[in-house]
Amino acid sequence: MSCPEPLVLIVSGPSGSGKSTLVQRILELPGVMLSVSCTTRLPRKTESAGKWYNFVTEAEFQQMVARGEFLEYAQVFGKNWYGTPRKQLDEARKQKKDLVLEIDVQGALQAKQQLPNAVAIFVLPPSRDDLERRIRERGQDSEDEIRRRLERARQEILNYSAYDFVIINDELERASREAQAIAVGSRCRIAQKAERIHEILKTFGG
Repeated sequence: MSCPEPLVLIVSGPSGSGKSTLVQRILELPGVMLSVSCTTRLPRKTESAGKWYNFVTEAEFQQMVARGEFLEYAQVFGKNWYGTPRKQLDEARKQKKDLVLEIDVQGALQAKQQLPNAVAIFVLPPSRDDLERRIRERGQDSEDEIRRRLERARQEILNYSAYDFVIINDELERASREAQAIAVGSRCRIAQKAERIHEILKTFGG
């Protein structure tokens, strides 16, 4: 019997929308694993390789691109590259787990082309002012960077119709329940259950 394809959940949203927190809530569900992305940016003080990202040089990243190792990849803010290695999907298939991709809008559009059965979730802040406040509270960005992030957020939101679900992250507990509900409900789609349905049909004689 062939190994069923894992459910792939794509989670995107503007920087500061809280998508990483919602991804963590999805990962609390049994049978779910995180896709570890590759990036050319330097790790932050709180980050360690292999947890959320594998950190590589730009030369290494471009070699991976040339070898066709990415499901999707994109350059963010015209600086650093990010990509989802295909081997993450192979690992999810091997472990019989669902796979969560936390990627930006560019990457999400690419991934949906590669994986049309993937479920895409867009995380929205309740307003521009709220998003600006969240970005400022992190204390990581200059004024120019904050302006770039807010303009990029506007551009990203224009792509909302490419997604299957939207979560407005104005109340964390409710948003977390919605994220988990989408994940659990998506497991019951026909596309995910087709092989099991055929097995059940066989017990009825075909």
